[in-house]
Amino acid sequence: MLKFLHIENIAVIEKTDIEFDKGFNVLTGETGAGKSIIIDSINAVLGERTSKDLIRAGCDTAEVSALFGELSPSCIEALKEYDVFPDEEGNILITRKLSLSGKGIIKINGKPFTASILRDAADKLINIHGQHDNQALLNPDRHIDFIDAVAENQELLSKYYAEFKRLNQIRRELKEIETQEQEKAQQIDLLKYQIEELEAADIKIGELESLKKKLKIAEDYEATLKALNIALNVISGGDDADGAISLLETAEKQLLSLKNDTFDAVLQKLAESVSLVKDVNLELSGFLNDDELLEINSDEINIRLDCLHKLMLKYGNSEAEMLSFLEKAKIQLNDINLSEQRAQELSEELDLSKERLVALAQKLTENRKSAACSFEQKVCEVLKYLNMPDVVFKVQIVQGRYTKIGCDVVEFLISANKGENLKPLAKIASGGELSRTMLAIKSSLLDKDNTETMIFDEIDAGISGFAADKVGIQLRRVSENRQVICVTHLAQIAAMASNHLLIEKNIDGGRTYTRVLPLEYNGRISEIARIMSGTELTENFYNSAKELLDRSNDYENL
Repeated sequence: MLKFLHIENIAVIEKTDIEFDKGFNVLTGETGAGKSIIIDSINAVLGERTSKDLIRAGCDTAEVSALFGELSPSCIEALKEYDVFPDEEGNILITRKLSLSGKGIIKINGKPFTASILRDAADKLINIHGQHDNQALLNPDRHIDFIDAVAENQELLSKYYAEFKRLNQIRRELKEIETQEQEKAQQIDLLKYQIEELEAADIKIGELESLKKKLKIAEDYEATLKALNIALNVISGGDDADGAISLLETAEKQLLSLKNDTFDAVLQKLAESVSLVKDVNLELSGFLNDDELLEINSDEINIRLDCLHKLMLKYGNSEAEMLSFLEKAKIQLNDINLSEQRAQELSEELDLSKERLVALAQKLTENRKSAACSFEQKVCEVLKYLNMPDVVFKVQIVQGRYTKIGCDVVEFLISANKGENLKPLAKIASGGELSRTMLAIKSSLLDKDNTETMIFDEIDAGISGFAADKVGIQLRRVSENRQVICVTHLAQIAAMASNHLLIEKNIDGGRTYTRVLPLEYNGRISEIARIMSGTELTENFYNSAKELLDRSNDYENL
């Protein structure tokens, strides 16, 4: 339950501390005193979006802290999912600091958390009923959520939604294949042509560079041949003169004949030179005797180069890029050829997915119809108690198209008065009927909701008199199993509370200040009398307030 709330620099509240009790807590006060600010502060500390306007004028920061304690085992277990754990005393302290700079801080038991995680975790602690909940009753699309809560369909809905997404994914993939079918014939022809052209070219890495070298040799063939012959003649010698090899060998023999180790180093270099020149002689002879060199044809080389350059304009700037294009084209052609097989597989998968989806949807429908019967009965019982004795409440479930939550269209129908036909709740319910219907629904969902604290704001909209008595009693009953906090303008509801808090506004030094005061017996009588009178507090109003408060202790017999 919410044990303690600290508010600092929020709107007209400079600083206040509010202590809540178990059971039924009410907040009352004059219009403009700041009742809505208390709810705004609670929403802020629960992670809801806030405006900078919430920060008190003249202040740069604001802070709200909420202390929760006496948590049930199921609540503690649910909070573990968000890595939220009570302290040694079993409490959870949530603190939120707001700043004009926009840099707020959220902490749970001193540990930083994001607003989104806080919102999810706070759902396990508090359920706030406000004007937006009444709007949910006016929106038939939201009615199915109430029935699913009664039916405990959460796990089944998760399975259904997973299958729903799978089915739509299969449909998208099939549609893509069908779209490809229209262009497939053209793609196949183009890919086959590209593959045949590249394979026929028999491209090899490094061929282009090799061809350029051969072309250079072919273009200088006569000059190359003459230079090679002269070089060989100089190195090997001829009939008329010794060559370089012979001359170097003669020099080597002369140095050897000296029998003097002074020239050993020079002799070694000379021997190496002889060996090197002989190697050069062999390589040059090899060039002259190479059949490939003799067979080089510049015309053939130019034709091959022209072929490769044309292919490079289409398929890449190098042999590697062209071969990569060829490989990709083969893969793409294979994928197209396999698309018919994939389409068949997907069609079979689609049929199976439809069967599973329909089966899950049917189970959801069965659960909803079963839950609707007990839900109708419980809501009617509470509504009749809330001074709507002739009410008829029905849950209409009809089949619609398949969506992410099944194939059911759910809408609440109501006949508030005897002799009236059932009509959609959104079309005929008054403000007071909506408030009581929402209270009846909340009451009917108590055993499905593990929330520790329920907060009601504007639950008394559009009601008065005997109906207000009944709403107050119903809220008191709900508070027997969980904490209830209610902002009210009605004396009948205020009198039913076990803890009454007065929101009081004062002006001091030109500034407005709001404080929250716990009321004892006499203070409660005065406040209830003020609510009843609205103007001057007379003895009659005081006595009526006292009687109202005293009889609230015997509410079970009212």
